[in-house]
Order: sequence, then C-alpha cells, then structure tokens
Amino acid sequence: MVELLKTTDPVKLNVFKSLLEDAGLHPVVVEASAYPGVLPVRLLVTDDEAPQARRLIAEVERDLG
Repeated sequence: MVELLKTTDPVKLNVFKSLLEDAGLHPVVVEASAYPGVLPVRLLVTDDEAPQARRLIAEVERDLG
C-alpha cells in the first residue's frame, strides 16, 4: 500500500477518496484516532494503482491552484 495523503481535513479526504473511486480505483482510509480531526487520517492505494492515483490528485491540486 502507498500513502497518497495524510490530513486532518475531512473535506479534502472525502474529495480525493471520491475522485479515486470514480476513476475505478480502490482507496483505503486509515484512521489512527476515534476522534476525527485530532490525528491525521491517511489515504492509501495499492502499489499498482499508485501512479494513476498520483496523477489524478496532481491534476486536481494543479487546477485548484
């Protein structure tokens, strides 16, 4: 598994997770805390999906500025 994102922002996490799912990828969210927003949450994908996932995230980040 490859970590794509580590954040405490639930909106950012859900946007990228949905983006990856819409592209047919299988992202996994790993939470280390029972209290959202306290500790960072990680967004992971399998090694073989990582290049496509990174491209998609980079495109969105570039478009958002």
